[in-house]
Amino acid sequence: MCGIAGVVTVDAVEPELLDGMARRLAHRGPDGQGRHVAGNVGLVHTRLAIIDLEGGAQPLYNEDRSLALVANGEIYNYRELRAELEALGHRFATHSDCETILHGYEAWGTACLDRLQGMFAFALHDARRGEVILARDRLGIKPLVYCHDGRGLAFASEIKALRPWLRKPAVDPDGLAQFLQSNFTTGPRTLVAGVAKLLPGHLARVDTRTLKIELHAYWSPLQVAPLDVKLDDALERFDVLMRDVMDIHMRADVPLGLFLSGGVDSSLLAALLAQRVAEPLRTFSVGFPGSSVHNELDAARRIAEQFHTRHSVFEVSADAMLNCLPRSVWAADDLTADYANLPVSMLAEHAGRELKVVFSGEGGDEVFAGYGRYRAPWLRRTLAALRAPGSGGFRTRGIFDRVPSAVFQSPLAQAVTRWREPFRDAWQRTPETWSRLQRMQYVDIGTWLPDDLLVKADRMLMAWGIEGRVPFLDHRVVEFGLGLPDACKIEGRTGKRFLRLWGERYLPRDHLWSRKKGFTVPVDDWLRGERLQKLLDVLPRAAGIRAWFEPVEVRRLLLAQQQGAKHSTALWAMLNFAIWHRIHIEADAEKPADQVDPLSLLGG
Repeated sequence: MCGIAGVVTVDAVEPELLDGMARRLAHRGPDGQGRHVAGNVGLVHTRLAIIDLEGGAQPLYNEDRSLALVANGEIYNYRELRAELEALGHRFATHSDCETILHGYEAWGTACLDRLQGMFAFALHDARRGEVILARDRLGIKPLVYCHDGRGLAFASEIKALRPWLRKPAVDPDGLAQFLQSNFTTGPRTLVAGVAKLLPGHLARVDTRTLKIELHAYWSPLQVAPLDVKLDDALERFDVLMRDVMDIHMRADVPLGLFLSGGVDSSLLAALLAQRVAEPLRTFSVGFPGSSVHNELDAARRIAEQFHTRHSVFEVSADAMLNCLPRSVWAADDLTADYANLPVSMLAEHAGRELKVVFSGEGGDEVFAGYGRYRAPWLRRTLAALRAPGSGGFRTRGIFDRVPSAVFQSPLAQAVTRWREPFRDAWQRTPETWSRLQRMQYVDIGTWLPDDLLVKADRMLMAWGIEGRVPFLDHRVVEFGLGLPDACKIEGRTGKRFLRLWGERYLPRDHLWSRKKGFTVPVDDWLRGERLQKLLDVLPRAAGIRAWFEPVEVRRLLLAQQQGAKHSTALWAMLNFAIWHRIHIEADAEKPADQVDPLSLLGG
């Protein structure tokens, strides 16, 4: 797990440019740094050592050094690939899992991507062909962003590493509109003008002579075939699959841990991991006593006791949690306002003092249809489709729909009218033969999952030098879950039916079939009383707010909140953006203190 960056330029690469990019990725790779420069191509790598601690430094080269690779992530089936490649005559210089990418490309070209099982983003310089290949894993677990302009191409694991290239970053209005309405940007959009995400399951070919870039999809959920299988047979097949998935996901030369929320997904991971470790599994949970929100600490404790894990519970005050906001906003990079960023960041801080690898349960709800929105009543869906057509009544409501449009300045007001386009486009790409449930899962797997949940799972952990592993997003599990008949996944008002039935082999039935409660933070508690009064003074004056919103209308919104109106979600999004703007646009994207009052950061 690491950070990568690089450039393909009109002129020879300036080493100072690469040094500046690497410095901004030091949190992702505190264990070492490497650089490759060849004419107008430059690659840098910052390393978090997980496999081959002594010999896995990057860049990696093939035998004649015509190929150079920097990679972020883990190739879980590297042992099997290595044996196959050695049988073909390839000689490995390290025991690194990522070296299989290099020799796999030598043997099979970009078709090697079809053989990789893992999470990855990489850049490979092919000097003979005059190309740089960029690629991102199928589900977008690992990030990769790029900027392509008249000077050439710059890419990195995080936008902040592009600052030496961008020089003076600006906000993209469409990215901002998406963030405000959804809490995240999606598609290739980011919050920074001119910076795009390489989409999940895609590769880019960059011609080092002409500087042209070509994008290709090498995998898509649309390729998934339906499974013609009975429930009992499907449960047995899945059991075999998950055994293999867990075995290869546990490959590491460092200790492993688990973020244990008490929900179905993390509880199942606790059961599977506890079976496979010699020492008691290390588990972590977080909650906030004295706040108005629900947490599942008791459920997590019961699971920890059942599997004899070495469990730590961090109970933090609401103020301490809120004071993590500037640090989590800096870490998120391409901003998400997901409430769970805060507790995950705090867990990562504690876990990072003793571990480098932590498992978490992202993906279970998308792959096996756990969300309540997948079971919305027919009437509600129909009305939503009439109000906002194009996506079958799914993903139709934005956070600011109930806020007067006068709060936006132009061109943000125009961009807000386009915020649903990625969701509509995704819905329209699905075959007509697909069910509504399959379409909803596809939309979420292509938008919400990589652009919100996996931003949290990657950036919040990597900010503290921790690798996150997400077995439910092994692409074979995703293909299996999407291929299941709808009736296996949803029954009446109950979602994630298949995973719960399978989980009965490992967990108490009452735990598996209890109602999903989710995890949140006390935002409503924060946006009231003295703090709301302070926000009333600070937020309308913040530079990011004055640039994109009407300060008078923002003040009106805050006054309405004081009078009992429910604008917490919209105000939270605006507060997050104002902090992000201060850190990433007004300043140089430097890391704030671990604990700082977010309102003081804005001048309050």
